[in-house]
Amino acid sequence: MYFFYSLIYIIALFFLLPFHYLKRPKNLRKRWLREKFGFFNLETFTPPYPPLGKGGNGGVVWVHAVSIGEVMAALPLIKSLRETYTSRRIILSTVTDTGQKVARERASGGTTIVYLPLDITLILNKILKGIRPEILIIIETELWPNLFKAFKDNSIPIIVLNGRISEKSFKGYKKISFFMKRVLSCVDFFGMQGKIDSERIRNLGINSSRVENLGNFKFDTKPPSQIPEWTKNIKGQVITAGSTHEGEEELIASIYVEIKKDIPNLNLIIAPRHPERFKPVEDMLRLNRLNFIKRSDLLQSKTKDSIISGTIILLDTIGELSAIYGISDIAIIGKSFKGYGGQNPLEPAYWGKPILCGPHMENFPVINDFYKAGAAIEVDEEGVYQKLKEILLAPEKATQIGSKAQELYRKNTGAVERAMEVIARYIHK
Repeated sequence: MYFFYSLIYIIALFFLLPFHYLKRPKNLRKRWLREKFGFFNLETFTPPYPPLGKGGNGGVVWVHAVSIGEVMAALPLIKSLRETYTSRRIILSTVTDTGQKVARERASGGTTIVYLPLDITLILNKILKGIRPEILIIIETELWPNLFKAFKDNSIPIIVLNGRISEKSFKGYKKISFFMKRVLSCVDFFGMQGKIDSERIRNLGINSSRVENLGNFKFDTKPPSQIPEWTKNIKGQVITAGSTHEGEEELIASIYVEIKKDIPNLNLIIAPRHPERFKPVEDMLRLNRLNFIKRSDLLQSKTKDSIISGTIILLDTIGELSAIYGISDIAIIGKSFKGYGGQNPLEPAYWGKPILCGPHMENFPVINDFYKAGAAIEVDEEGVYQKLKEILLAPEKATQIGSKAQELYRKNTGAVERAMEVIARYIHK
C-alpha cells in the first residue's frame, strides 16, 4: 500500500511542484526547493555527529507544525523543551510560508526553522542519517505516511501532541482505515486535545494505552502582551473579525455599515486568514465604496500618527491579530459562518473579550464549553446584526461575557506541562 501511495504522490508532485515553486516569493523559492528535497544547512547543528545506526541519538528534537495555528500552539512547548533539554538542538518544520514567518519571528532562539521535506522515502532517509533526531513531535494531526514509516524504520519514536481529528477528516480516514491503521501504528503516543478526539483516534484502531487526553496547547499560548503602537490612534469601539474566509468579510462589512448608523465612531478590523486574500478583500471594500485603511499603509510617515475613528481597518500583516484582540470590544471568529469549521477562539478569551461565533465551529469542539459557560455566543448570519449591536450598546454585558471567557481560559491551562511529562518517557535530560 505504501508503494501505491508513493506512486500517486510522485505523479501529483510532477504536476504540482512548478506551481508551488512559482507561487512563492522569489526570495523564498531557492530555500524552499532546497529544503523540500532534504538539503538542510547541517552547520546549524553541533558536530561531531554520532555514528550512524538504528535509533535517534543525535541530540536533536524535531517538532513539526504545518502552519500559523500549529506553530502558535507549538511555541510554549518549544520554550519548555529548550528550558528542560538545554543540550538539545530543536528543528521546527512547517509546510506554509506564513508558518515559516511566524516561526522565525517567535520561536525560541537557537531553533532551526525548515520546510518539511517531500514525503519521499529516499529524501527522508538521507535527512535522518545526517541529523539522527531523537524524537519526532507532530503538532495536531499532520499525517505523512512515508515520514512516519521512515522514522519507525529507524527506531526513532514519534508522538502526536495537541492532536485533533475533525469530523470530516475522521470520516475520510474511516474510508481507508485499512491503510490509516498501518500509518497510525507507526506513532508511539497520541496526546489528544479532548475526549472526542481521543475517541476518534481509538476508533481508527489505536490501542487505548497509546492515547491520552492532554488538553489543548492553545490554552497555554499567551499572545504578545505588547499591543501594537499604532492601535493607540484608534478612537471609538472596535469589532475585530479574525481569521475570516471567503464570503465572511462582505457579510460582516455590510452589518458594520448598518450598526455604524447608531454608533458613528465604531471601527471594524478585518483580518483575513490567508495573506493571498488580502488583495481580494481590499478589492471588495473598494467595490462597495466602503471607507477603509490598510494596516500596511499606517507604516507610512504621513499616516502613522493619524487618528482612526469610524472606519474599517484591513489587517494586511501577519502576526498581529492575537495582540489586536486586546484593544477590541468584541471578537468575531472567522471561518465559522460559511461552513469551513471555525477558527481559534482562545486568543480573544485570553484578553477577556466577548466572542461571537457562527454555527460552524466543528474544528474547535472546545467552543461548546464556552457556550455552556456563557463565555461565547453562537449566531447564524441573520442574527449577527442584532447580537453585535446588543453587546456594543451594553458594555456591562460585554464585560461579563469576556470575564467568563478569560476564566475558562485560565482553568484549562497545563496541557504543555502534561505533554512534557510524556516527552520525558522518550528522551532523557
